[in-house]
This record gives sequence, C-alpha cells and structure tokens, in this order.
Amino acid sequence: MSQNIIPHKAIHPGMVLRDELAERGIKQRDFAFEISMKPTMLNEILKGKRSITADISILLEKALDIPADFWMNYQTQYEIDLARIKERNIIKAQNHEYWKIIKQYVPVKFYRKEGVLSDDIVKDIDNIKQIYRANSIDDIVNDFAKYKSAAFFRKSEKLQINKVNVYGWTKLASWQAEKENVSDFNPKNFLQLKDELHNIFYENINVRSKTKNVLAKHGIKLIFLKKFEKTPIDGYSFWTSSNPAIALTLRHKRIDNFAFTIFHELGHIFKHLNKDKTIEFIDLESKVASKTINIEKEADEFAQTNLISQSQWNELDSLTNLDDQQIISFSKKYSINPAIILGRICWEKDNYAIKTTIDKHLN
Repeated sequence: MSQNIIPHKAIHPGMVLRDELAERGIKQRDFAFEISMKPTMLNEILKGKRSITADISILLEKALDIPADFWMNYQTQYEIDLARIKERNIIKAQNHEYWKIIKQYVPVKFYRKEGVLSDDIVKDIDNIKQIYRANSIDDIVNDFAKYKSAAFFRKSEKLQINKVNVYGWTKLASWQAEKENVSDFNPKNFLQLKDELHNIFYENINVRSKTKNVLAKHGIKLIFLKKFEKTPIDGYSFWTSSNPAIALTLRHKRIDNFAFTIFHELGHIFKHLNKDKTIEFIDLESKVASKTINIEKEADEFAQTNLISQSQWNELDSLTNLDDQQIISFSKKYSINPAIILGRICWEKDNYAIKTTIDKHLN
C-alpha cells in the first residue's frame, strides 16, 4: 500500500483469517484445536482484538500453507494504517479548529463566490495562506489585528465597513495582481500614459479592457474585483513585485467616476508609492478623506489637474450659465469626455442634481 494512501478503515489480519477459514469450511473450534490454541484466544484474533505474533504466524503457515511473512506483514500494515488514520483524524480535527478561526478573519463566503475556494478544507486553508502570504493561521490573526487599526478606517464614521471584508478584498486583489504580467514600469512615461488614457475616456468604448491594456503597457497592473458586502472601496493602489498595481471594484458605472478613480490611484503611484513601495492606499467611497487627509488631497488634485488642466478649468469656470451645449463644445475643443467635465462641475459646486442630457454611462 502506498505511503500516501490512507484507508478509510484499517483491516485486521484476523478478519482475513476468518474469511479464509470460512472459505475452507473449517470451524473455529476445530482450527483452534489443530494449532493448539485456546478457542477464546483464536476468537479474539478473528475479531481483531488480538495481534498476530511471530509465533502465531508460524502456526498459521503450517496449518494453512500461507507464509508466515504474509501474516506478519499484514499485521504490521494494519498497525501502520491505524496510526495513520489516528494522525489523519487529529489533523482533520485540527483543520476544523483552524477553519473556525479563519471564518472570523477571512471573508470565506465572498472568496467562495470568486471561485478561489472549494469544498476541500485542506486545499482551502492552503489557498488562504497563499492569498494572505501567511505561514500559519496565527500570522493571519496577528496581521489583521494590526490592520484593523489602520488610519483609513477612521476616514468616516458614516460608512458601514466590515473590516474583515475590506482586508480580505485587498489581500485577494494583491494575490491576483501577483499573477499579472506587465511591462517594466517607468515613471518618466506618465505624459504618454496620460494622453492614451484621455483618448480612451473621450471615446468611451470598452473602457475597462482598454484601460487595463494601456496601464499594462506602461508597467501598471489593473485588477477588477467584485465589491464585497460593506466594502465601500473606490480604489486600492499598492506595489507588487517590481510593479505598481491598482485594484478597483466593479461598482463604477459612470465614466467620470471611473476616470477620476484611475487618476486618483495614479496620483498615489506617481507621487507616493514611487517614493515608498512599502505603503498602500485604500480609498473608501467617502469624500471626507479627501478634505481631511493631505495625502488624499494630493491624489485628488493630481486627478483633477490631469483630467482637466488648471488653464482649461479656468477657461471653463469663466463661462456663465453653463449648459450642456457649452460643455459639449468645450469637450470637443479639448477632447475631454463631457461627462468628466460635468463631474468636475458637480464636484466644484457640490451639486450632483444638475439636470443634463449628457451620457455618463461607462461603456
């Protein structure tokens, strides 16, 4: 029997002996008499309650013409199987205890929906360790304890945040980003990247896939993940291996939101991550952070000025009674998607109920 195969049940050699006697039509009491053994002792062997020793195996060899080695090897294998089954059950119980802990710190339900978990608890525990880059369950617990006190959780008390889901979402994004292959990153190529993104946003055709391809060409990984429950994430920027990465939820349905979030995360990459690759930025949906945290204000300003330059905005801001026709005219003049212009106007005026016929849908 292979060392890696553990039977469901260990078979005692006495059961083999019982079947052999039955096939030969030999009664237990007669056989006990033949080998000079007490019937009660033979009965214990046949029921698997007593081991077959070397002396007994020789008696069986003489009586049945079955080598003594067969009986001794079978007895040895039986004892090994018993030990392995016991070990397996201990490990199984241990894994179930691990799983109880894991469910407190890992968004198992959402991971299962994403297809990264199966119904094999051993494989699932191993997968989770890989996703969390943990050598043990204790590592996951300890890392989460540090993570849950992170500053971004204090950005807004209005948001309903499940810290386990947020942490798990970022870990899954990072794990998926590791598997992405992109070109080398060169921060000096930003202006070219900026122009290519502007064209994509202006045309508004297959924006997600085209944005991912352009960013990959410039050495930036882009990951899309479904939004977990109580995980109000706009974007997540971080460094993975030798490349920066951006992860977005699939909640973005508007071209202006998508474009702004992309450039906001690029702001973190070019202004912050490029200087310190050990930090990460989790941007929640709340606008409070941008007004209170300097590093977020910088990323917002980066996004605003690179989507619409200051001189362009000054020109637009000088116009009175802005309407859709003026916005579209300005859009054509500078090849800026009109929904992006309208989004900036709404933000500046803090008025998102402006009536418009401009299509904001992300295509």
